[in-house]
Amino acid sequence: MSGNNLFTKFNVLFLVSALSLPFALAAPSGEKKPQKEARANIPADVEDQYKRAQDAAEILGELMNTPDKGIPRDLLDDAQAIAVFPHVVKAAFGIGGRWGKGLLSVRQDSTWGAPVYIDIAGGSFGFQIGGQATDLVLVFRSRKGVESLMNSKLKLGADASIAAGPVGRSAEAGTDVALNAEVYSYSRSKGLFAGVSLDGAVIDFDDSANRKVYNIEGKQVMAGKASNSPVTTPFQAALRQHTPAVHSTQ
Repeated sequence: MSGNNLFTKFNVLFLVSALSLPFALAAPSGEKKPQKEARANIPADVEDQYKRAQDAAEILGELMNTPDKGIPRDLLDDAQAIAVFPHVVKAAFGIGGRWGKGLLSVRQDSTWGAPVYIDIAGGSFGFQIGGQATDLVLVFRSRKGVESLMNSKLKLGADASIAAGPVGRSAEAGTDVALNAEVYSYSRSKGLFAGVSLDGAVIDFDDSANRKVYNIEGKQVMAGKASNSPVTTPFQAALRQHTPAVHSTQ
């Protein structure tokens, strides 16, 4: 092949590649596009809070979509509040201590209240978790724990009794038929869900996050003074999908 032909062929290939590049860049994969669209109206200063709501929704969905290893339906039907903490980690230089951030929503008759941003710290978190990080789900069966959080910090085991949550369909007829604890806790480590002991762990408001999302503090959010925010939409949607719409408060 002559030098001129090589030069011409090179020019054609370069031109085709150059014209194709913008189209390739403008066509994101099917997996990424929904996420970008969902975040389109989320301000940059609350992206972390939005991501937390997304992660909490995913954890709740996975827990409920595995009926043999999930929260028993009877327990969820009677839930007064649900809290989800994505990616709880060991506290630095702590022995058994852990720390994480999550969201909590309180049932308001036929709907769920605006999710409040919270954090959790301390406690041994039981031996079931293992590893360096885990996801936590708390199911509140009474208002006592919620009221303790409203008044001050909530210390699990002291302000509200807590037990490792029963798992799966078989748990509905299991050993703790009475379900006497006020809060039941679940963990997910390495993709597996299990009940977990959280005695001594303390839950408090993450008011830095609450002010960013709602412009008010956590106590005011729980008191019903917050309007629904698009930042928490993923978590609220997951709650509506996986829990009954009507409930009588205790």
